[in-house]
Amino acid sequence: MTIDQLRKALQARPFNPFVICLADGQRVRVRSSEFVRAPPGPFRTFVVADPDGTFRVLDLLRVTSLEFRDGRARRRPAATK
Repeated sequence: MTIDQLRKALQARPFNPFVICLADGQRVRVRSSEFVRAPPGPFRTFVVADPDGTFRVLDLLRVTSLEFRDGRARRRPAATK
């Protein structure tokens, strides 16, 4: 994973929420680009905050993938009479 790949996911419009998958099996949900900060330049670390105020400092070398929602609408079954 590179910082450019992360920035591309964060700058997508409309924003598509995703999960950061780490090498140790942890998964970090990113609900909005406002909760992620990466310094300018080719740095390896970035910060992901949670709405509750906690945050994590992550190393790009530990990121194995980003998982995106497929974007398909979920439909309710039709009502029966």
